[in-house]
Amino acid sequence: MKTSIINVGNSQGIIIPAAILKKLNIYSRSEVDISIDNDTIVIKTKPRKGWEELFAAATKTSNSEVDMFECLENKFDKEEWTW
Repeated sequence: MKTSIINVGNSQGIIIPAAILKKLNIYSRSEVDISIDNDTIVIKTKPRKGWEELFAAATKTSNSEVDMFECLENKFDKEEWTW
């Protein structure tokens, strides 16, 4: 896919097609990391603030034989699910 460099105020940027952004779950104001790797521009998504730490803590205390999300309940679980 080809695109062009455009002027954005005193800077320059590119337009990333909506389909690509949607596939990567990137939205307006999403935080990303941008770097250069062997003459290639690399844009990486960043998880929401604090999620990495929370997930790491959850998996650290998890027992492989127990579902780490077992303690989470929702309306469907309480009212609609039949065991």
